[in-house]
Amino acid sequence: MKTKVLFILGPTAVGKTAVSVEIAKLFNGEIISCDSVQIFKGLDIGSAKVTEEEKQNIPHHLIDIKEPTETFTSFQFVEEMKKKIKEITERGKLPIVVGGTSLYVKSLILNYNFGGVGVDEEFRAKLNRLLEEKGLESLYSKLSYENKELAEKIDRFNPQRVIRALEISHFQGEKKSAESEIDSLVFALTDDRKNLYERINRRVDIMLKNGLVEEVQDLKNAGVTRDCQSMKAIGYKEVYAYLDGEITYEKMVEEIKQHSRNYAKRQFTFLRGMENINYIQVENFNDTIKEIFEKVKKWLK
Repeated sequence: MKTKVLFILGPTAVGKTAVSVEIAKLFNGEIISCDSVQIFKGLDIGSAKVTEEEKQNIPHHLIDIKEPTETFTSFQFVEEMKKKIKEITERGKLPIVVGGTSLYVKSLILNYNFGGVGVDEEFRAKLNRLLEEKGLESLYSKLSYENKELAEKIDRFNPQRVIRALEISHFQGEKKSAESEIDSLVFALTDDRKNLYERINRRVDIMLKNGLVEEVQDLKNAGVTRDCQSMKAIGYKEVYAYLDGEITYEKMVEEIKQHSRNYAKRQFTFLRGMENINYIQVENFNDTIKEIFEKVKKWLK
């Protein structure tokens, strides 16, 4: 029998946290964060990490599990999600995956297996040299030529994701199991683009007011460099550039907002490419909860 897993997806700032916590309370659920930034300790403000107050005593998993100087691959993340799903199910609870990071979500739902490909330092150094010499577009073109299907699944504007995909393609290639091990019900929270972009802009302003620059400065003082995986995230890379004197404060704010809106756009594109997905407009919180509740109740029966 397949394991039932509920997914609550959507672009950044759409309101996934509040909705997922409410649904978890209604269905005796536990939440698995599917976010490639919230896994890192100390990256709280810029990742909009859920607070203890927001959790409302609902268990949350895969948050603060890595030091900001460590790396974490897609394969490792998906394997950790599978472990948490098993543990939650065995406790008689409903696993609720909330995200987030598109590649992780698709890998889990469609049961893509990245084969546990490790890191070959020599090959990675070669790819980083190519990145410096020829640029990201050239690397992505190389990936598209070698493995078009994998190239279409990743964030083409993220150098780390492109390099990792090239490693996977080069050493083993992506494999897909014959059948997924989970019975998934997938919801995607959506909103009018204009409203969402306004919320993103406001969120960035709030992050800065709450101390995002100071958070990055503390990480920098602790030895977290710009080469670390954690500092490639939106919000952190721009602040780091500002702290290094490469851009003005005003330019930093502009870039964080623009990059966040671009990311939301890519998340929309990813969601449109998925099958068997329930789109939920988030104009009214109570209506959103009611619509999800009825569909989950029917699915569980």
